[in-house]
Amino acid sequence: MIVSNASRLHITPAIFYPFPGLIAAESTRHGGVSPVPFASLNLGINTTDGPSNVNENRRRFFETIEASTNQFASSHQVHGTDVLHATEAGRFDGYDALITDKPGLLIGVTVADCVPILIYDHEHKAVAAIHAGWRGTVGGIVTKTLDRMKQQFGTSAEHCYAYVGTCIDECSFEVGPEVAEQFESELKRVDAETGKGYIDLKRANTKQLTAFGIPFAQIGVSPFSTVLHNTDFFSYRAEQGQTGRMLAVIGLKS
Repeated sequence: MIVSNASRLHITPAIFYPFPGLIAAESTRHGGVSPVPFASLNLGINTTDGPSNVNENRRRFFETIEASTNQFASSHQVHGTDVLHATEAGRFDGYDALITDKPGLLIGVTVADCVPILIYDHEHKAVAAIHAGWRGTVGGIVTKTLDRMKQQFGTSAEHCYAYVGTCIDECSFEVGPEVAEQFESELKRVDAETGKGYIDLKRANTKQLTAFGIPFAQIGVSPFSTVLHNTDFFSYRAEQGQTGRMLAVIGLKS
């Protein structure tokens, strides 16, 4: 469990420790200025939190990772599978994954239960940030992003390191039969007593990474859950939609 204190604004995935030229982080909910129900490091632009709060929170977050908001590219996410090759900072629309090989440019995705996936191709110095809810997972957004990296940068699996970030856990992600039927049997569980279905999004997206050929030893998976560790992370489901958003970002230092 994370120690809840104002200094812990983000987590650096251990899988990326060997790469000093890389910035990679996912935020927590600590250390911001937003009031309840967005307490406190709400980084989500599309919330009803005050814009001045979100701007200050973003300034604090980027400062802790030694970056700034004016070198950040993101998108209004639509739970789709489109991938943006980002070449400049800015706020785009309609993409749930971004890729870049431009030094000094950070890319990232906003989450509050969905899975953030960060990828680093250390051979070609290229990165990806992916937002995968159940729709994006079923649509193969991780596979499509890696295919786009291969096309754009020459990325190959053996040179990739990946992080499957903090999201809703399998024991909390109850879904209806119309959703459960879209997942392979190994990725879902039906409670024998209640008949309710549960989906493992971390495992589903990890499977797409390994299917591309990334060695399992080069994949890190967050041990945290937005629901079980709700005091440290925002959860849209646990907080019934009235909550903040986290960022997962990655990029090459200038």
